Amino acid sequence: MNGLPLSDPAVVDALGAVLRERGYSSDGIAALLGDDAGTALVGGTWWPALRATARADGAERDLATLIRLFLLGSIEAEDVVAQAFSPISPATLVDQGVLASGDGGYRAVLDIRPHGSDSHDYLVVSDQDALLRARPLRHDHVLGIGGASMSLAQAVIRTPVDRVLDLGTGCGIQALHLDGHSRVVVATDTNPRALALAAVTARLNGMSWDLREGSLYEPVAGERFELIVANPPFVVGSGSQDYIYRDSGISGDGVSRQLIERAADHLEPGGIAQLLANWIVYDEERWDERIGEWVRASGLDAWVVQRELADPISYISLWVADAGETPEGAARRGAAWLDWFEREGIAGIGMGLVTLRKPVTPRAPDVVIEEITAAGQEVTGFEAQAWWARRDFLREHTDDDLLAAALSTSPVFLESQSLPGEQGWQQISASVTRPGGPGAVLGVDEVMTALLAGCRGEVPLGTLIELLASYHGVEGAALAEAALPVVREAIGRGILFAAE
Repeated sequence: MNGLPLSDPAVVDALGAVLRERGYSSDGIAALLGDDAGTALVGGTWWPALRATARADGAERDLATLIRLFLLGSIEAEDVVAQAFSPISPATLVDQGVLASGDGGYRAVLDIRPHGSDSHDYLVVSDQDALLRARPLRHDHVLGIGGASMSLAQAVIRTPVDRVLDLGTGCGIQALHLDGHSRVVVATDTNPRALALAAVTARLNGMSWDLREGSLYEPVAGERFELIVANPPFVVGSGSQDYIYRDSGISGDGVSRQLIERAADHLEPGGIAQLLANWIVYDEERWDERIGEWVRASGLDAWVVQRELADPISYISLWVADAGETPEGAARRGAAWLDWFEREGIAGIGMGLVTLRKPVTPRAPDVVIEEITAAGQEVTGFEAQAWWARRDFLREHTDDDLLAAALSTSPVFLESQSLPGEQGWQQISASVTRPGGPGAVLGVDEVMTALLAGCRGEVPLGTLIELLASYHGVEGAALAEAALPVVREAIGRGILFAAE
């Protein structure tokens, strides 16, 4: 191979044409594999897919070869490879870093796979991961589509914007999704190989991005954006850079801190930054202390959601296994890493999503830091956008405004917990939950349960509170004072909303 992979645009175009002609798409692969083998492959079990591709015949044979090379990591004979990629020769693909020869055939160096969205089917180009290659990853390995990248893509607010920054683009998966609602996509990375593969991803999908090499915000000095998205090399460590995709070269959690604290300089008023981040936790009882310092130092509105708090051994084991090193090498690296954690007094690592917003006009920032770990309560772009709309509503409406408003209750579940006692079942707690809403759970008592039931968008909140106060024999003003903080929390969680 000469230089960076797929450096010849003519070969990229020819490869794209071959893949399309062979039906190498989400639908084409699903049809060839069948439901059961396709589901097994998604779950990490490959042999049913190997079996399905071995049975392919006729026009499907070439598609089967592509699946085995790019998705299953197999070695294929020269004549089979030549047929599948015709009119591109295997020698050209080796020279362009797509394939490698050896062991009597060819194997794929790159991972090229379809990636479907609601309306499009894309092709994404990265390096093959450790599961498909029995050797450690290269230093400049380019990560493909993973759980973290898809979590971020799911969480991004998709309002159309003019200019967007994808910081740490890697293979370009975030830029791919951003392209559909942005006029200009600027994508940066410190890894030249990543930028090369991101350029291939863009070209294969008929897109054009402004790709720039550099660290953190250096490539965009003096520029501002309406949206910044980042899945950076946030792994917490001593500062060594064993693998560019995970290690920033900055000690500790410094890369996450710098991205957060400097975001305001690169956001337009009203602009949003959505970042995956890791942060050091020295005391599990105060996990929010360190990340809280950063977001408050930024001067921006912030919604921090910790999705997981990992202990040092679990955290290190995850990243050591990800690199595909030998057991001996992994043991040495893991031990040295854990030694560093112990010297630093690190109790755990917080992992989650940080959403920042620059106020349109100067004011005190609105900061919420919380832990939401339940499955099915992941942050989505729709929920993130609704979150900020609700925060604005609460800031702009006084308690008197709320008492005069007709509120409605969203579709929620009421759940109660009871214990058996001398008088039968005795309720000890109750809560309402808005399905799918991150953290949309509210503890309620008898009065709040009745109040939520009465909020149908027809009667002002103040009137409902007066009726409840009369029924329970208490002062209306006292009940309002007690209920309004809970009402505000319910609005903030999307459990209550203004009917108009």
